[in-house]
Amino acid sequence: MSLATQDDGGIWVADVIFIHDDDLNMYWMSHPECRHSKAISGNIRVAGTITTSTKGGEPNFGIQFEGTAEKIEGARHDLTVKHFSKRGRPAPSETEDVLEGDSWYKFTPSKIRLIDEQNFGYDVQDVSL
Repeated sequence: MSLATQDDGGIWVADVIFIHDDDLNMYWMSHPECRHSKAISGNIRVAGTITTSTKGGEPNFGIQFEGTAEKIEGARHDLTVKHFSKRGRPAPSETEDVLEGDSWYKFTPSKIRLIDEQNFGYDVQDVSL
């Protein structure tokens, strides 16, 4: 997903590998000293996009979103297992340090907009939260 944050230097966009839960929250690992992570510590409001269309001629399909982000303290083995599974890697043991200096971050949406050209043309659909 492309994640937009804002700090004293302006707006910044970073791509992060994410996982999600059933409540539409998204999670990713990042180093706390990365610009987007430092921006979140000063301004929790974020926005972003996820696009699944990758080839020319395919109908556009994805989401745009806004909400808040926060750093999560601790290892969160449950998130690590899900993240590793998404990347096709075996689950680590509960004692293995996979963060290696990174931290987990959580995005909580306040608005989600669906773009589904095949089903709705260019009419975007707001998702009820």
